[in-house]
Amino acid sequence: MMMFKEFWVKKTLLGLGLGQFLSLLITSTGFSSSELAKKGINAPTSQSFLNYVLLAIVYGAIMLYRRKPLKAKWYYYVLLGMVDVEANFLVVKAYQYTPITSVMLLDCWSIPSVMLLTWVFLKTKYRFRKITGVVVCVAGLVMVVFSDVHAGDRAGGSNPRLGDVLVIAGSTLYAVSNVSEEFLVKNADRVELMAMLGFFGAIVSAIQISILERNELKSIHWSAGAALPFVGFSVAMFLFYSFVPVLLKTNGSTMLNLSLLTSDMWAVLIRIFAYHEKVDWMYFVAFAGVCVGLIIYSGGDKEEDQQCADVADEGAERSKHFDEEAASVSRGTTVTGSSKTGDSSKHEIVPASSTEGEVSDNKSIGKDVQGRKS
Repeated sequence: MMMFKEFWVKKTLLGLGLGQFLSLLITSTGFSSSELAKKGINAPTSQSFLNYVLLAIVYGAIMLYRRKPLKAKWYYYVLLGMVDVEANFLVVKAYQYTPITSVMLLDCWSIPSVMLLTWVFLKTKYRFRKITGVVVCVAGLVMVVFSDVHAGDRAGGSNPRLGDVLVIAGSTLYAVSNVSEEFLVKNADRVELMAMLGFFGAIVSAIQISILERNELKSIHWSAGAALPFVGFSVAMFLFYSFVPVLLKTNGSTMLNLSLLTSDMWAVLIRIFAYHEKVDWMYFVAFAGVCVGLIIYSGGDKEEDQQCADVADEGAERSKHFDEEAASVSRGTTVTGSSKTGDSSKHEIVPASSTEGEVSDNKSIGKDVQGRKS
């Protein structure tokens, strides 16, 4: 049984805290979108466009200052930008056709999608404890859906089947985007990822806006009430995109998607304290369930880190054993060579020097392994 102290390692606290901060940012973007919808503004791609522009300007300036070549191929970022833009578009668009409870439930599809993709492409191994944490988190969110049904909040959509398909498609693209970002942030560079994602995301968004949302933008009566939600959405998304790579690098894309499950719970709390609305008691049970699932999932980090350290220790021990064997062979060969005279003695010196080269190579290997350990 895992000790309670093992939960409170630095990596676990960082993952839990940063995950909930990102969840709050997503909650704020949801309320910004809700305010825009109340004003009759339906431009999901336009909302994300300013976020991509901010990413390109801020992180692009840092890249220009560094003057370093790209660590990943540029066309990878083109594909990532397309996937990310369309994922945002599909999920936001789904709210027009299907009720919010269906979106909340089907959005969980991103979690098994992420686990499958990381298992296939990133070779991530999930132990029973982590799978248990995922199941507990999803169970907590399903309880929210039952709470909506119990409270009579579920309302029909104009085309639920189409909306459900959009959510599933968008969740799958979110999973592809998250796993791709996890790979790039671990193998390339965080600043490069944000700059290139912002640059190509802005280009893709601009093309899509000119095709799909041009007339919608012309019909908007711009005022402070209409501009502020746009700006608030963009700032929250900019912060979200800036901190996502940090969580991906330390805890992985599955932890990110599990953390974002609590965004609907935070929305409930805001409804209670900001709008003084009443919610069903099952929301609080669901929130607690998701939090417990997150702790269970992230609690295995210390154990995995210890296993990695043990592997490094075993490698160092094997290297030390090889060094000792090589040194004993070297001493024996050198003694044999020194006991002979004339041409025969010169002939015997050659394997001794060769053995010394092997000793040097083995010591270099040992130092490499020990360097990896440190």
